[in-house]
Amino acid sequence: MKAVFVSYNQALTDPMQEILDDLGVRGFTKWELTMGRGSFDGEPHYGTHAWPSMNSSMLMIVEDEKVAPLLDAFRKLDSQTKMQGSRAFVWNIEQVM
Repeated sequence: MKAVFVSYNQALTDPMQEILDDLGVRGFTKWELTMGRGSFDGEPHYGTHAWPSMNSSMLMIVEDEKVAPLLDAFRKLDSQTKMQGSRAFVWNIEQVM
């Protein structure tokens, strides 16, 4: 199993949820308001007067075979909305309760 963490501009909430639904990923934990800025480019998302955008973030634990389709779908969305600044990360899960 893998942990997939994704952070994205709140404007992408509906498309992100559609990806999960389309790929049969039911379980996730979501943080509605997260702040950040990209490693290379893009505008900061701080929720301030100067930088009003905000991010949301999700963590999902999925079977290994779902990781590639998830990342492919996230990459496709990111390529269509480049300035929104999505990022995804994957970790190994050692144990599950």
